[in-house]
Amino acid sequence: MGVLRYSSRHQRLDRSFLTERLHNALAYDRIAGYFSSSLFEVVGEALESVAGPIRIVCNSELHPLDVQTAKAAKMAVWRAWAGSEPEKLLDGTAEDRIRSRFQRLYQLLKSGKLQVHVLPDEAFGLIHGKAGVITLADGSKTCFLGSANESKSAWQLNYELVWEDPSPDAVAWVQEEFDALWGSSFAIPLSEAVVQDIERLSRRRVIHTIDDWLTAPGEGAQPDPASAIIETPVYRKEVGLWEHQKYFVKLAFDSHCGPAGRARFVLADQVGLGKTVQLAMAAELIALTGNRPILVICPKTLLWQWQGEMRDLLDMPSAVWDGRRWVDERGFEYPVMGPEGIRKCPRKVGIVSSGLIIYGSEAALQLLNMQFDCVILDEAHHARRRNLGENRDHEQAEPNNLLGFMYQLAERTGSLLMATATPVQLRPIEAWDLLDVLSRGDESVLGNLYSYWRDPVRALDLVMGRARLPDSIDERWEWTRNPMPPKAEGHGFEIIRRQLEIADSQAVVPGDYYGHLSAPGQARLFNLFPRLMEDHNPFIRRIVRRTRQQLEIQIDPETGEPLIKPIGVVLHGEEERDALRLPSYLREAYELAEIFCQKLGGRLQGSGFLKTLLLRRVGSSIQAGMLTAIRLLGDWRSLEPIEDEEDVIEISDRLNQLAPDTHKTLTDEERTLLERFIASLEANQENDPKYAVVVNACATGVG
Repeated sequence: MGVLRYSSRHQRLDRSFLTERLHNALAYDRIAGYFSSSLFEVVGEALESVAGPIRIVCNSELHPLDVQTAKAAKMAVWRAWAGSEPEKLLDGTAEDRIRSRFQRLYQLLKSGKLQVHVLPDEAFGLIHGKAGVITLADGSKTCFLGSANESKSAWQLNYELVWEDPSPDAVAWVQEEFDALWGSSFAIPLSEAVVQDIERLSRRRVIHTIDDWLTAPGEGAQPDPASAIIETPVYRKEVGLWEHQKYFVKLAFDSHCGPAGRARFVLADQVGLGKTVQLAMAAELIALTGNRPILVICPKTLLWQWQGEMRDLLDMPSAVWDGRRWVDERGFEYPVMGPEGIRKCPRKVGIVSSGLIIYGSEAALQLLNMQFDCVILDEAHHARRRNLGENRDHEQAEPNNLLGFMYQLAERTGSLLMATATPVQLRPIEAWDLLDVLSRGDESVLGNLYSYWRDPVRALDLVMGRARLPDSIDERWEWTRNPMPPKAEGHGFEIIRRQLEIADSQAVVPGDYYGHLSAPGQARLFNLFPRLMEDHNPFIRRIVRRTRQQLEIQIDPETGEPLIKPIGVVLHGEEERDALRLPSYLREAYELAEIFCQKLGGRLQGSGFLKTLLLRRVGSSIQAGMLTAIRLLGDWRSLEPIEDEEDVIEISDRLNQLAPDTHKTLTDEERTLLERFIASLEANQENDPKYAVVVNACATGVG
């Protein structure tokens, strides 16, 4: 048999050629076209009757750098697949037929009969050549070459040409080309994530209303969070969530939908691990399950970042209160409505500045007249005690405006999520204070008013190992029962709850229930106590903290690579030769700052911290040093924290610790020194040495 020529002008190519050749074929190697469409449309060929294997190589807009590690390669293939928006194929009149194709494709891939390699365009250029080798039922081989790609239009509608040649030379030539592409070091096996997404698409049903989503699992069942987020941009355009992010979102959502009906956690992940998207996704899911609004409180500098991430990563509408009006995700400004307008957010999710609360604005007070399904407080470490000094009893330390406000707001919301990279700024009791906020309106956090956990000093001494564990079974019972860990904690708590017939919805077990425990149950409780203090105390259960270092050493079982890719950092300026020479004008400013702090310390014991903070501000930038000094010239009480200026916030709190009871001001001598300090910086603010180094580094490409 010689060369056979096929033209769509004379016959249907899919019927006259492919169907006949693939029927009962033993194997099929195919050089296809573009990855996403090829993978789907090729199932239109008669592949089920092929004994196997079926191997397809296609190209994609990947970059060679994407294939340097297995994890990067899988993510790159996923981005290419999701970016093609395959779910849109199901939005039409042929939905059932295409869903059936997805199901067939999934079965072929899952069984291993169909194997796919994806090749970056840059490896061999865009693959326009379409060819294949078919091993026929009798063991003979044939090959084909032509303009037809793997689409319905190519094989059935378009004008296409295909040449078939069964000669050994032709077959060997096409096979060699296929093997070169298939075995290329740049070729990436299809990601399991893509295979699972194809399976999802084969079952995909469009949910038209929130009620449909809520009731889809059946009566009393929790709605499926994955179905609500799998087609958000963070999954379809990005790489989805990291495992540690999925954990927190699930933890918050399960808790909100669980027996207690609320989620109360502090998310204390290290900087750079994506706290915002975790909180935003948890808020999105909570918003779908309830009718009350969601409130996000964050520093002023983060307002638009919050709105942007919600919009760009989650397709989530929200509105920002800019101090006078609401501004939605489209940038539309709603009419000025006065302070009461903050209660009329045009979106279910409202984002407000913590500065409103810090300065005690009337608009912030309006929030205390509302009820929320969820409140999120970002940069929660700003909520702390105002005058918690080294020698001051914690009971004498007053909450600052933000902490006091959160105590009230916590009782007006179901779920409360707080985020901070540093849950302890100065003293461990600050971590307890955050739990105290979570506990308002929720006994499962620290128990009821009679709980031992309500005594912060006693609780912290135990969990930090500064006090011996009690030997008394009565005392161990009190620490354990109020609140009792839920069944999910395991380690015997499930057995105790079951024996006492106490559901998870009941946080505090009555004190006399100890007598209801069997002798083995009482022994179990006694022996569980060290584990309670080490792994199941409220600090561990309610404060979720992961560091980059922890995630860099945890191995993903699927790829064998770290959950988070280690980042090699080269620090510039660590060597002595890299140090910046201090200009004379800055040297003078430093000296004036030191003298000022010495004078202040002479009359206020414990003010040595101010020298470090003030000089650190100058070291940050001339502008930062000037701002701090200018504010110090005013009344100390006016230094109520300026959001997003960490050092100024600390100076404010610490000055109020030194003089909490009066409106202390600077002496004339101290004021003169501070004014000279400001004048020295002001005269040279255009000559900031750090700024000059940064500009030079950018210009030369260093750093």
